[in-house]
Amino acid sequence: MIRAVLTGTGSALPARRVSNAELAEQVDTSDEWIVERTGIRFRHIAGEDETTATLARDAATAAIAAAGLTAGDIDLIVLATATPDNTFPATATKVQAMLGIDDCVAFDVAAVCSGFLYAVQVADSMIRAGAHRRALVIGAETFSRILDWEDRTTCVLFGDGAGAIVLEARDSVDDVADAGARGILATRLHADGRHNGLLYVDGGPSTTGTVGKLRMKGREVFRHAVVNLAAVMEEALQATGLPTDAVDWVVPHQANARILDATARKLSLPSEKVVVTVDQHANTSAASVPLALDQAVRDGRILPGHLVVLEAMGGGFTWGAAIIRM
Repeated sequence: MIRAVLTGTGSALPARRVSNAELAEQVDTSDEWIVERTGIRFRHIAGEDETTATLARDAATAAIAAAGLTAGDIDLIVLATATPDNTFPATATKVQAMLGIDDCVAFDVAAVCSGFLYAVQVADSMIRAGAHRRALVIGAETFSRILDWEDRTTCVLFGDGAGAIVLEARDSVDDVADAGARGILATRLHADGRHNGLLYVDGGPSTTGTVGKLRMKGREVFRHAVVNLAAVMEEALQATGLPTDAVDWVVPHQANARILDATARKLSLPSEKVVVTVDQHANTSAASVPLALDQAVRDGRILPGHLVVLEAMGGGFTWGAAIIRM
């Protein structure tokens, strides 16, 4: 059977790295306050010449190289973002042009922090259907552009960045319990629009005609995140028939260290199996899962054959999980 096999990862961060102490010079906050509540110590902020598209391009270039391919080998680009360069065209098409790809399918997916998981399932489905052979799946954000820098409860939480993976169509064994069953084994996605008002941006082309700023009710988001992330991970694992203790690594959405800890406890997962980068990057929305995945691959923690769970929840609410054998 055909599966979408992950063959390369890449990531990119803006040049400017901002510590909590530096942020405290502009915002009524402190390093202690931020670390205690979120676990965040640093974030990267995009400069004037850095955009969602340029960060996506750099992450994509790294992922393509890691896969041993050239840009011309890619026939599908799915880019997840809530902060596109323009209302249209799709940022994916700008990345396509930057990479020098003359013709391929390229489009954006908008599901906020869950966007990368949505993009993975879309690309996986298109590959398994036989429509495409090599897909570039990207999560890229410049959330600093939509933050209210006078709201200390939200502006300290987010950063900018991009992550990317290459998925390739490969023949794989049917039995997912077989160590040879590489690729995406299962994905599960959800959405519940009743909670739009808990995490949203207060603007848009058809409402205010402005970009707007991010607004969030943190306590309510936290409560939903812990429940939803644990449930969707269990659901995805059940679809494979594999037990929780078969998981080598969990790469979660990097929103808040307390959410990561609470989710791990709910699933009885040892903290050593959870990839954590929120302290260095803060919440990079759709970029956070592929950014953390790439870091764990490049530092030698995630290895070929490992069973990896990706999971995220974002505004909407949207949430999802993917089970991948590397």
